[in-house]
Amino acid sequence: MWCRLIAVAIIASASASAMAEETVKVGLILPMTGAFTTTGKQVEAGARFYMQQNGATVDGRKIELILRDDAGIADNSRRIAQELLARDKVNIIAGFGLTPIALAVAPLATETKTPMVVMAAATAIVTESSPYIVRSSFPQAAPVVIIADWAAKHGLTKVATLVSDFAPGHDSETYFKQTFTRTGGEVPLSLRVPLLNPDFAPFLQRVRDASPDGVFVFIPAGQAATMMRQFVERGLDKSGIRLFGAGDITDDDLLNSMGDVALGIETAYFYSAAHPSEKNKTFVEGMKRANNGMRANFFGVSGYDGMHVIYETIRKTGGKTDGDSFIGAVKGMSWESPRGPMTIDPETRDVISNIYMRRVEKVNGELWNIEFATVENVKDPVKAAKK
Repeated sequence: MWCRLIAVAIIASASASAMAEETVKVGLILPMTGAFTTTGKQVEAGARFYMQQNGATVDGRKIELILRDDAGIADNSRRIAQELLARDKVNIIAGFGLTPIALAVAPLATETKTPMVVMAAATAIVTESSPYIVRSSFPQAAPVVIIADWAAKHGLTKVATLVSDFAPGHDSETYFKQTFTRTGGEVPLSLRVPLLNPDFAPFLQRVRDASPDGVFVFIPAGQAATMMRQFVERGLDKSGIRLFGAGDITDDDLLNSMGDVALGIETAYFYSAAHPSEKNKTFVEGMKRANNGMRANFFGVSGYDGMHVIYETIRKTGGKTDGDSFIGAVKGMSWESPRGPMTIDPETRDVISNIYMRRVEKVNGELWNIEFATVENVKDPVKAAKK
C-alpha cells in the first residue's frame, strides 16, 4: 500500500515538474496606476492581443503572463522584479514603462541572467545597462534626429526646446540641439519641465517671450493634452510659433481628446495608428474590439512586438529561456510589425525600424497622425555616434 502511494506521489511530482518545465512565465511590470497609467494599459493590451492572435502556446509550451503594477515608481519595480524571480519563478521579465524603472531592474537581470524585454523605456542607456536586455519599443533619439533635420530643411532657423526633466528628455534635448545646430540653426532657449505634476504654463510663456520660429517638445504620453491646453491659453497657437516634436505629443490614444488645436502638428515617430498596411489595420481594429474602443498607440505596438520577440525566440531556442540562449537567438531577428519592417540590432539589442513624418489631420470626423514621409531603417543615433 505504502509503496503504491509513494509511486503515485513520485509520478505526480514528475508530472508537475514536466508541466512546470513546459510553462514559460513572463513577468510583466507596468504602471497600471498613477501618472503613467495609459502607458501600462497600452503595453498590456498590445501584449495580450498578440497572445489572442497567436495562441497561448509556443511549440507546446504554455505562455503565462503575470502582470504586476509598479505605479511608475522605480523602488516598487525592483521589489516586484525580485518577487517575480524568487517567488513566482518567472523565466522572462518584461514591460518597464519608464527609464528609471528599467535601470532599477537591470542589475537583477544581469545577476540572475534573466532575459529582460523592454517594451517602453526609450533612453539610449537602457539597453547598455544589462547584457540580457532587448528592446521592442524604440530609442528616443531616433525620431528626434529626424524631426530636427526636417525642421532645418523647412525654414525654421531659431527653435526653442521644451522637454521633461528625466533621461529621455535629456536625450531629446541633446540630439535635437546637435542635429539642428549642425545645419546652421539656433537653439536660443532650452527648458526642462518637472516630470511629475508639471505646470507647462510658465515654461510656455518663456517660449512666447523668446519669439522663436518654433518649439520642439518632448513630454511623456499622457501629459500632452494639458500641454496643448496651456499652449492655447498662452496664445502660442496664434503667435506664429510652430509646435512640433517626437510623436508623444500627438499620442494616437489621446489625440481625439486634444481637439482641433492639434490639427496640422507635425511629428516624427516609429508608429502611427493610421499606418497604411493590412497588418496594422488588423492590429488597430483588433485592439479596439478587445479593449472597449481604445485606439492602439506606440506603446500598444511595442507590447505587441515584445511578445513577438518572446514567442519567436522560444521557437528558435527550442524552448530555452536562459539569458544567454535568449539573447543569442534574438540578435538580428527581423519581422513585419504593424509599425512596418523591424529588426533587432545584433550589436546593440536595440530596435532598427522606419521613422515616419506625420501630420495631424481630420479623417471621417476623427484626428489621425497621417504619414507623409518615411526614413527607412533608422538605428539609435546615440549608439551610432559612439562608434
